[in-house]
Amino acid sequence: MMKKSLFKLIISVALLSLFGVVFTQVYWVRNALYLKEEQFKGSVLIGMKSVLNQLILLHNDSTLKQLQSPDPCIIEKTHVTDVIRPDRLDSLMRLEMGCMKINKDYEYAIYNKRTGRFSMGSYGEDTDNLIHSEHQISISALFSPGDYYMTVYFPNQQAMILKQILGWMLLSAGFIVLVFLSFWYTVSTVFRQKKLSEMKTDFINNMTHEFKTPISTISLAAEMLMKPEVNQSADKVSRYASVVFDENNRLQKQVEQVLQIATIDKGEVKLKLRSVDIHRLLDKATEIFDLQINEKNGHIETRYQAEPGEISGDRMHLMNVFSNLIDNAIKYSDKPPVITISTESDRHGVYVHVADQGIGIATQNQHLIFKNLYRVHTGDRHDVKGFGLGLYYVKRLVELHQGNISVESEPGKGSRFTVFLPYINEHNPVSDE
Repeated sequence: MMKKSLFKLIISVALLSLFGVVFTQVYWVRNALYLKEEQFKGSVLIGMKSVLNQLILLHNDSTLKQLQSPDPCIIEKTHVTDVIRPDRLDSLMRLEMGCMKINKDYEYAIYNKRTGRFSMGSYGEDTDNLIHSEHQISISALFSPGDYYMTVYFPNQQAMILKQILGWMLLSAGFIVLVFLSFWYTVSTVFRQKKLSEMKTDFINNMTHEFKTPISTISLAAEMLMKPEVNQSADKVSRYASVVFDENNRLQKQVEQVLQIATIDKGEVKLKLRSVDIHRLLDKATEIFDLQINEKNGHIETRYQAEPGEISGDRMHLMNVFSNLIDNAIKYSDKPPVITISTESDRHGVYVHVADQGIGIATQNQHLIFKNLYRVHTGDRHDVKGFGLGLYYVKRLVELHQGNISVESEPGKGSRFTVFLPYINEHNPVSDE
């Protein structure tokens, strides 16, 4: 079995590696976002410069044509609108920005940076964003003095950039989530397997101990029976033979319990359903433990209120179910056992309550006690024997009867197990065999 320190080290290294991968992925995504922003700024700048170049060419062409005319009329151009026509600027902006794959969600303007006055463009009342935009170029090459600038503002710039790499970001996030889920599933599976391995080891140790005791007792009794002085005494022969018989029965019951669990897990259990008087069945179950209860100065109290008390069930298996519950109530009592068995009913079936005043079960363990091989830790008590199969067997058998079992418990105050068994119906028909 892997040492705990090594196991913790492996988990820590795996977790550190996982966070390293996630950190690296986030770092590259942030870098990609930064590069995309720079690329976007570059595209906008190229588009603006292309617009300016087109305006310069158009201005030069119109000036050249004017100079080559037979009767040139030199008109002094004193305003930017004399050089740039608003409709031409609008068409060039749409053309050049479209070439840069920027087709909408932007405002532009030509304005005087010194005075803050706007000359032309597509803008509303919010001119402050255009003045402080990071996308600006001087148009001094087209019109002097150099106080005039072309500016472009994108209200949803971050959203536009994010949209361009959204697919990759979602893919990256999806892989990160998958890695985390895979890691969690792997670790939880390892922990479950480790817990199961420990439970199986405990089961084997318990089974070895439980089998070893009766086998040793039988061996010792058989050895005594072979001695001549014992053979001469009928009382001693009878006593040792009784020990062999009792221990053999004990060993047989333990083997049967293990085999029954294996049979249930394979789905090979076939119930022989009959009409069962639950009260008579409970009386027989309590009789089995009369001697054991008396030896511990305890008592069992019965309160039968179920009307009617007949259900459809397998007598043998139901006897084992309630015997297990009573046996547990005795084993887990740290004082003379006081057990109360009561019944009640409704229109659906019968409820059987088995209550004790024993050591109880902690809340965090109550959902685990019906699991296979699980045994509640009993602290300093080492005299409680068993394989951790009893309550698992009880739950499976009750479910095969279309019923259910639950527990209410408080440490130091005892436990109360409730078994519900339905009346005879289409799911629990009475066999004619």
